[in-house]
Amino acid sequence: MTTSTPGAAPPPFDYQGPIELRPAIAAALDRVVDPELALSIVDVGLIYGVHVSADKVRVRMTMTSCACPVAGTIVEEVEDELDRLLAPSYSIEVELCWEPAWTPERMSERARRFMGW
Repeated sequence: MTTSTPGAAPPPFDYQGPIELRPAIAAALDRVVDPELALSIVDVGLIYGVHVSADKVRVRMTMTSCACPVAGTIVEEVEDELDRLLAPSYSIEVELCWEPAWTPERMSERARRFMGW
């Protein structure tokens, strides 16, 4: 179930969980920057989905390439941003997946303009 808040723009990824956490989680993920592109991982389209349960936050994400040399760093930064945001009772799980494969169409309009596309 994807939740939404009237009047609030939904994040550009699937979100399942408490409405009150959605904006803060989206903002935390937006603070993580892909160092190779100098863009937020949200703008690049690396986040596929976030599922929040009573005691766990699960992030499903990808990289622009399976050979991405900074994948470990990005995953750690996602974990760190969420850890700073959430109560200690939450465990954080980041799943790095390759299906569906990332394509430039996943990028936000802002990211496309930044890249000159």
